[in-house]
Amino acid sequence: MNDLKIEKKHNLNRISLGSNIILNVIFCLIMLACVVPLLLVISVSFSSESSILKNGYQFWPSKFDLAAYSYIFKYGQTILHAYGVSIFVTVVGSVLSLLCITLYAYPLSRSDFKYKNQFAFFAFFTTIFGGGLVPWVMVYSSLLKIDGTIWILIIPYLLNAWWVIIMRTFMKSAVPEELIEAARIDGAGEFRIFFQVVIPLCKAGLATIMLFCLLRYWNDYYLSLIFVKNPNLYTIQYYMYEMLNNISYMLSNSNIPAEARRNLPSESARMAIAVVAVGPIIFAYPFFQRYFVKGLTIGAVKG
Repeated sequence: MNDLKIEKKHNLNRISLGSNIILNVIFCLIMLACVVPLLLVISVSFSSESSILKNGYQFWPSKFDLAAYSYIFKYGQTILHAYGVSIFVTVVGSVLSLLCITLYAYPLSRSDFKYKNQFAFFAFFTTIFGGGLVPWVMVYSSLLKIDGTIWILIIPYLLNAWWVIIMRTFMKSAVPEELIEAARIDGAGEFRIFFQVVIPLCKAGLATIMLFCLLRYWNDYYLSLIFVKNPNLYTIQYYMYEMLNNISYMLSNSNIPAEARRNLPSESARMAIAVVAVGPIIFAYPFFQRYFVKGLTIGAVKG
């Protein structure tokens, strides 16, 4: 009887051949929609400016040219320094952010925590209402006085309420209450339970949140735009943003000779800037891929 129920349940969950083909086609189209624009950007970045103006964007350069990369990397030392700042901010910020998020989410996942609803409301409330730009700037500039330092690129993004909710839900799904009770009976304290029991069971959720943190810190230029005036603290994203502005200014400046403006690799340089800025973060995906889907699905089952 039990075998019959298991077989019936298995048949209900089985995907038919037609549905499987349709799903695979849909996912292939989604993959192409993500990959094809990136390939086009790379191709245009290696195209000459004259061929772009003549033939438009092409998936294979009609005239191969490295002028865009030569233009960008003539400031090689500055770019390397900006890369160093971005790597430091991304690594340190992501680790600290992940620690803050998990430390906030863990008590909310515990059914015996008396004030879990109140603290969950504090997190949820910030997803609906914000203090605005001026109070936000005043807190970091006048109260904490960290504007103009490397920490202004890290501290504002340490906590994200939505990711706290995801992590809390994942912990409730992945960590049995009985296991925590058993650890407490054995004499383990809260921090020991957290680091030796809860964290090893939440690798998928941690990897998912870590990837989110890496993307946010690496792609951010807004904090540099608002707070940073010291060029030594420019991130690679903000430096690329400044370079794009300089190219636009040079193209619109009538004082610059027309010949020089025609030879400026404007379109190809824009694409090359995108390639330079996005390149390193792509290598982070293979390290988190095995956990990413599991972390999203398990953490999204229950509210």
